[in-house]
Amino acid sequence: MKVQKLLTTASVGALMLGLSTASFADNWRYAHEEYEGDVQDVFAVAFKDYIESNSDNTLQIYRFGELGESDDIMEQTQNGILQFVNQSPGFTGALIPEAQIFFIPYLMPTDMQDVLEFFDESKAINEMFPKLYAEQGLKLLQMYPEGEMVVTANEPIHSPADFDNKKIRVMTNPLLSETYNAFGATPTPLPWGEVYGALQTGIIDGQENPIFWIESGGLYEVSPNLTFTRHGWFTTAMMANQDFYDGLSDEDKQLVQDATDAAYAKTMEHIQGLAEESLEKIQAASDDVTVTRLTEEEMQAFKERAPQVEEAFIEMTGESGKELLDQFNADLKAVTGE
Repeated sequence: MKVQKLLTTASVGALMLGLSTASFADNWRYAHEEYEGDVQDVFAVAFKDYIESNSDNTLQIYRFGELGESDDIMEQTQNGILQFVNQSPGFTGALIPEAQIFFIPYLMPTDMQDVLEFFDESKAINEMFPKLYAEQGLKLLQMYPEGEMVVTANEPIHSPADFDNKKIRVMTNPLLSETYNAFGATPTPLPWGEVYGALQTGIIDGQENPIFWIESGGLYEVSPNLTFTRHGWFTTAMMANQDFYDGLSDEDKQLVQDATDAAYAKTMEHIQGLAEESLEKIQAASDDVTVTRLTEEEMQAFKERAPQVEEAFIEMTGESGKELLDQFNADLKAVTGE
């Protein structure tokens, strides 16, 4: 851990040196939470390609661990060291409590096309969230889904009773802890860098992530029982430092918006079929893996516990959270008809 901290400090020092020796506006810096080739990286690379193909600006991408954990890169963005950051509401929820809405179980639809239409059309996503992010000095450029959440554990999960006495890793997000409390587990907040080792040594009994991340991070090696609960989607957000964005010329603001649109289109194409491909890789790599897909009856036992998480969300966020949840439900009804 001490070595990792030293490396992080050195990385940030190098970053600051770059700021002092190059034009701030022409050399932009973008950090995200994932590894090379993962969904956030696909978005970042597409964004970089568009920027560099359509302007004289350059973009440096920093991947997971290069500048620290998620809270580190958010702090660096708010301080203007980074111009762009990609961070999921799982971590942003401590800064913007309303962002935790994505962790209310069984709120989002399960069909991918419905999910994509929701992100395109939702008033909550496209009108309400940008105002909430702006209050924290952040220009929200794009929210987008990465994949359906899958639970891995040391045993297959079929019911809330199967979660009894199980320590499930959660992001540092109060509402996600409420979700796993409601499911019957013991939520255990941990930074991502500690998850593999904690699963390997039995400090925790399971975790949740989209299937591509379970494959990419090798989590199935130490937590081989995969359960498709269909309780939610992993969502992330790409944003800019607000002062940086406001200081751009109109031409560069349009460049950033166009690059964001191009990256979003590329990424949404990328996630089509990604879950199936990732599961095939996992099953080919390990004979120990089991796959459980909850039946409608089994899901119902979990769905019955969702209202208490909604109540906790409103308690945490007050009137603004209630307004956001009402708009979410209206937007979802417009997409699904339910």
